[in-house]
Amino acid sequence: QVQVVESGGGLVQAGGSLRLVCTVSGTSFRVNGIGWYRQLPGKQRELVAAIGSGGGTTYADFAKGRFTLSRDNAKNMAYLQMNSLEPEDTAVYYCNLGSLYARTYYESDYWGQGTQVTVSS
Repeated sequence: QVQVVESGGGLVQAGGSLRLVCTVSGTSFRVNGIGWYRQLPGKQRELVAAIGSGGGTTYADFAKGRFTLSRDNAKNMAYLQMNSLEPEDTAVYYCNLGSLYARTYYESDYWGQGTQVTVSS
């Protein structure tokens, strides 16, 4: 069956960096898009960034210039590099297997369990 697993979260000081990894198994990774979401305490889940099967990307405004999403089809992995982190980025980050079309990400029911990112001031 399809499995989506996130890793790479942790505790970092403001201004620091983290790289989150999304590993997918049980499906043809290269034909799918990947979306990274986050859920802040008491808030709804929001899209951070997405990458299509062809490598095109889209970012939320708060992520532009700080976060970079990439993929390695040979490893069935997608990477969210997060730089210049702020305490406001503290959240649980989730990976989703879906599709990106015309800069709109269409999520599927395939989610990972989430990884906690905590940014201290």
